[in-house]
Amino acid sequence: MRLLLLGVFLGIIPFAARAADKVQFLSADNQTTLDGYIFKPAGRGPFPAVVMLHGRAGAYSSLANGRYTAETLSKRHKFWGEFWAERGYVALMVDSFGSRGFTKGFGKGSYEDRPSEVSEQTVRPLDAYGALAFLRKRRDIQPDRIGVQGWSNGGMTVLVTMSSRAPGISNPTPDSGFRAALAFYPGCGMEAIQKSYRNYAPIQMFLGSADEEVSPERCMKWEKKVKDAGGDIHLIEFAGAAHNFDDPSKSKQEVPANAHATRASEKRAEEFFAKHLLR
Repeated sequence: MRLLLLGVFLGIIPFAARAADKVQFLSADNQTTLDGYIFKPAGRGPFPAVVMLHGRAGAYSSLANGRYTAETLSKRHKFWGEFWAERGYVALMVDSFGSRGFTKGFGKGSYEDRPSEVSEQTVRPLDAYGALAFLRKRRDIQPDRIGVQGWSNGGMTVLVTMSSRAPGISNPTPDSGFRAALAFYPGCGMEAIQKSYRNYAPIQMFLGSADEEVSPERCMKWEKKVKDAGGDIHLIEFAGAAHNFDDPSKSKQEVPANAHATRASEKRAEEFFAKHLLR
């Protein structure tokens, strides 16, 4: 109570985290019902919004022990959902894997063995656009102020989703699609983003130079190619940071390079969405 009163005295409004609300909506494949989790700020809105796309491990904690709810979302997804809600955004965590029977996600090094029904190139972008359509129907959302954020496999999904040739939307623009996108440590070797890739809205990418799962060098070459073609894209590389550098776990954050990358990416992500979703 003393800390609460001190925060009020200093003009700081403490943010009380609460469990996200579970929702269901249709993927843009018009067949798959997806589970999602809504993090909401205080007030009635309407608010800008962020669609969040999980990585290969899925939406939930490895300690969920068969109980897959808002309470057992991974620490990272809870953190970012609360991060955006605290800053006045509605955040929607999309469960692409669990909704298709792969609730536990997939292990490291499993990329070539994953089923086609969870493809980040042909399927998950449809989930992103299903989430966009769902949010636009809500009265508490500003329908033209929605961004998308993804991690690892979800970051790869973001890159495909933001393509001018993305599945799930025709002739996308910042008005008809997402207004801006954040991609955390994506792989950049997918067939869907090679050749004549052009993103229709700004993309901010974050990678660590010590990433053990994806190639920062490949992403830097790809980013340059997209920029040279006129794409609005920017990659930031954090020296010494690893894959999943923003995982809030002690083992990850006790590495100074990861902790620095986490704080820096939070600041830049907030500034990026404020620029594109709040103005």
